[in-house]
Amino acid sequence: MELNVFTIIAFVVYALIILGIGIYSFKKSKSVSDYFLGGRQLGSWTTAISAQASDMSGWLLMGLPGAVMVGGLTESWIAIGLFIGTYLNWLIVASRLRKMSYAAGDAITIPEYFQKRFFTESPVIRFACAAVIFFFFLIYTASAFSGGAKLFNFVFGTDYTLSLTVGALIIISYTFLGGFIAVCWTDLVQGLLMFAALVVVPIVAIVNVPDLGATFAQVQADGVISEYYLSFIHSPDGSLAVTTIVSGLAWGLGYFGMPHILVRFMAIKSSDLIKKSRIIATIWVFVTLGAAVLVGIFGMLFLHAEGNEALLAQFNAIGDSEKIFMFLSSSLLPALIAGVVLSAILAAIMSTADSQLLVTSSAVTNDMFKLFNKKASEKTLMWISRGAVIVVAIIAYIIALDPNSSVMGLVSYAWAGLGAAFGPAMLLSLFWKRMTIQGAVAGIISGGAGVIVWELFFNGTGIYSLLPAFVLAMVCVVVVSLLTKVDAAKADDLFARAKKASVDMPEEKKAISE
Repeated sequence: MELNVFTIIAFVVYALIILGIGIYSFKKSKSVSDYFLGGRQLGSWTTAISAQASDMSGWLLMGLPGAVMVGGLTESWIAIGLFIGTYLNWLIVASRLRKMSYAAGDAITIPEYFQKRFFTESPVIRFACAAVIFFFFLIYTASAFSGGAKLFNFVFGTDYTLSLTVGALIIISYTFLGGFIAVCWTDLVQGLLMFAALVVVPIVAIVNVPDLGATFAQVQADGVISEYYLSFIHSPDGSLAVTTIVSGLAWGLGYFGMPHILVRFMAIKSSDLIKKSRIIATIWVFVTLGAAVLVGIFGMLFLHAEGNEALLAQFNAIGDSEKIFMFLSSSLLPALIAGVVLSAILAAIMSTADSQLLVTSSAVTNDMFKLFNKKASEKTLMWISRGAVIVVAIIAYIIALDPNSSVMGLVSYAWAGLGAAFGPAMLLSLFWKRMTIQGAVAGIISGGAGVIVWELFFNGTGIYSLLPAFVLAMVCVVVVSLLTKVDAAKADDLFARAKKASVDMPEEKKAISE
């Protein structure tokens, strides 16, 4: 993309808005609960959009359109799996986790929730959770930093390392200052920007294809795509895409174990707002995933339409199908609007990286440091939290320094690890009274380890590692729980209090705490 002053203006203004939110939120974060959960005061829109924006990352605007452009509609099964997973997570987990996390003792992180859910003072489960979060979120955050660097490199032509540094500094700044409040409000802004950009780009692309039917027939005749390009169930060679379908749907399982998404459920002001949030989130996900698929399809048709031979040659020179969204935006839109639309990619990257930094910071502060420094003041914990953000970001930055890093590969690995480690344990902890802390630890460790082992030794099978590791973790939770003892009276009492919980009313808060 040719450097344009209007594009630069759009990027700078956007970055200043995000930093402004961070500075404003700095004054709002007075306690650890504020910094990590926003004082449990999120509304429906903020909860819904920030949860989904923090989830999708640059993959939504880069990885998915690029994969569909090359492989056709069979590549959209990941999107289908994620849509189903999103809906089920809001339907099954959101309200129950909101109530259970408060009834269990006002837990503010996922590791703390597990410890209080199983009535133990032992730090074992919090350490196990924190270790898994730290390892896989470092990889996840590195992928976001790398995606941001590639965006800046494409738009401005700057050196990869310089691009990486600038993007990382922006993300670190507002996360460091404002914590959860800043992250959620910036994610709301970024989520709406992503939504608008994804709707606009495929429409503009298809409007610029003069004869859709003739163009599609021509690219088939030229051998650019196979006759199965628009098939959901066939690979390009005509075989049934069983492995692709199963693995794509398996991505949906990851939602049940994503700490940066689950923590939004814990932070919403009232469980009564979750139904509205679920509707907003489901619509957002359906439209954005569908639009991302259309970017790939329509982008391919636009480039091969009559009269666009020069543009096709330019895109082929780039040699990266994941840059189709960027290329269409810069080629079809006025410079200022293109700058705004391209900011949506930065928004997607930032909205994921900031949440990952915050969750990892909370694991270090609340689930490690605080256990050994129980008398630490709120002010001390706040600064330890902010320091942890910087330390984690520096490590992720070092990992991302390799310009050849595969963004999609890193995301896939981290998503599988977190989903398998926490998904089964989270689901069963919310619905099964007989579950024990030993079962939870067994599930968390086996799920995370299962992904690592599968990726090392069975990656060639084509089955996404999340699926076998998720099943393994579920089995381990159930078997170990049945072999160990549970305090039935305490479990019954917790489930009863969670069922009655309505934490908006002060008198009911007091009743729960007593």
